Amino acid sequence: MMEPRTLARPYARAAFEHARLTGDLDTWSAALSVAAAVSREAAMQAVLGDPGKTAEQRAQTLGDVLGDALGASVRAFLGIMADNGRLGLLPETAALFAEFKAAQEASVNVEVVSAFDVDEAALNEISEAMSRRFERTVSITSETDTTLLGGAVIRAGDMVIDGSVRGRLNKLAGTLTP
Repeated sequence: MMEPRTLARPYARAAFEHARLTGDLDTWSAALSVAAAVSREAAMQAVLGDPGKTAEQRAQTLGDVLGDALGASVRAFLGIMADNGRLGLLPETAALFAEFKAAQEASVNVEVVSAFDVDEAALNEISEAMSRRFERTVSITSETDTTLLGGAVIRAGDMVIDGSVRGRLNKLAGTLTP
């Protein structure tokens, strides 16, 4: 089975190209982000996965919940995704769209997940290093995940730098296992 990100890529690319040509990148980005957030909710997932509903009913329900957050072209796009049974890919589609938009704007989103809070000085240092590596403006966010034990995981687009203790232990276990 194909990865959701792979399945979502053609939809994200088509949406991005349309938005770029019409000059609505920000509008589309916001609409897809909201649609993705709503599609993650358990009640909406039940509706989107209900085999008793037609594709049109699924798209209509999502559109009704989102209300004014969607323009006509985004509604039509969601209808196409529904017709193809791909509304479940909205989170991946929105994420890819955001990456395409960032590439267009010569910026990259960097997410730092660490076991403990990261201070501003360390975030600035990571931001500068990533800016040099990608030769782009960096937008950095930070979150805490206590399951990492120590260290950090840095995500920038498709690149992942796993410097966490948990990641190192998993790598060691993989090396030791015959």
